[in-house]
Amino acid sequence: MKRILSVLVITLFFSCQNSAQTKKQKEAVINANPIEVPIKKGKARAYFASGCFWCVEAIYESVKGVEESISGYSGGHTKNPTYASSNTGKTGHAEAVEIIYNPNIVSFETLVDVYFASQNVTQVNGQGNDKGSQYRSIIFYQNDAQKQIILKKKQALAKKINAKIAAEVYPFQKFWVAEDYHQDYEKLHPNHPYIQNVSIPRLNRFKANFPAELLKESH
Repeated sequence: MKRILSVLVITLFFSCQNSAQTKKQKEAVINANPIEVPIKKGKARAYFASGCFWCVEAIYESVKGVEESISGYSGGHTKNPTYASSNTGKTGHAEAVEIIYNPNIVSFETLVDVYFASQNVTQVNGQGNDKGSQYRSIIFYQNDAQKQIILKKKQALAKKINAKIAAEVYPFQKFWVAEDYHQDYEKLHPNHPYIQNVSIPRLNRFKANFPAELLKESH
């Protein structure tokens, strides 16, 4: 009995230590100074996490002014995250996308509207059946102006639907590009069961509820 109690005490001790360390790491990420990515050749970049990056990548690429959407990882405390490591939830990263866009055609404010219009805004740590901290919703800001846009829209949406919005708001630090096979996944694998049953329906729901004049023409 004493041995069992000793094991329990040791287990609880290390569990509390790990929990405290994780909390400290997350606070360090949230409280960091944002890094602003400079505009290059007239193209700006924005970063969002909203469930499976296969889905989010295709959604943003349907918006006028968005030139490219790249799948990757952001919001964590480790270097060089991979799909396998991020899926453990131990790296702190979420599946995210880097949006390369023309700010003369589409504004950061509109990209935030796309973000909220393309997900279940109240679901914590996931979208649909994709559950876990790696699928949590995060909007990344690069400066105070972007932060204020995000906070105001989040507050207005919460008031409109009378519910808490799950999206976290982080200062942008680093975007890690995902493995090659994740890029343009929906476009390259249209018949994949996940794409057919999750990604395409999510994209179509977004298009049906977003202003048509802001979307690219379907081909």
